[in-house]
Amino acid sequence: MVPLLKFHLYEGKSPEQIQTILDVAHDVMVEAFEIHYRDRYQMVHEHKKYQMIMQDTGLGFERTDDFLLIHVFSRKRTQAQITTFYHNLARDLQRKCHIQPHDVMVSIASNEDEDWSFGEGRAQFLTGEL
Repeated sequence: MVPLLKFHLYEGKSPEQIQTILDVAHDVMVEAFEIHYRDRYQMVHEHKKYQMIMQDTGLGFERTDDFLLIHVFSRKRTQAQITTFYHNLARDLQRKCHIQPHDVMVSIASNEDEDWSFGEGRAQFLTGEL
């Protein structure tokens, strides 16, 4: 429930291209993590080429201007959910956005119910509102 996604990409994509990337990532996450469709929290950060250096940890990938880093903050997920998410995300971004799988990097950080407040100064998961 309630993943927060931060998208880091190079400047230059159109608003429509960015919206498609966000939609694809959300659809994949809903399916892989079995979350409610309205649990959608996404932010886009656009960077100049010199502001984001993302290499390949020696894997031999040649990054392009389509490179995309998605940082996911979420409850702990199973290994199967995570690997399904990675696979389906790369597949669907290639199919629908023409972003090659070697240009898709994902980092997942776990957090728990007490780490969320959706407003009003309350921890809605802890108070039972959610």
